[in-house]
Amino acid sequence: MCLAIPGKVVEISDENGLAMGVVDVNGARTRACLAYVPDIRVGQYTIVHAGFALKIIDEEEAAESLKLWDELLKGEEGRPGEEER
Repeated sequence: MCLAIPGKVVEISDENGLAMGVVDVNGARTRACLAYVPDIRVGQYTIVHAGFALKIIDEEEAAESLKLWDELLKGEEGRPGEEER
């Protein structure tokens, strides 16, 4: 399964001619290639998958997506694991 997670760009740099960034996803920072979103700026939100920022999104869309992720994870906490079945 492929998952794309929203995060806020907190740093942008050039590495050997390639735009790279640091993206904050709920407090966890990860590096991402920004080549697919050349117009992105620090403070904007993006969707990151497999180390690549895929699209610029607005803060409202990012918040809604993170809220759904949180609800999904909370729902999984109460479910029994495979070993308990």
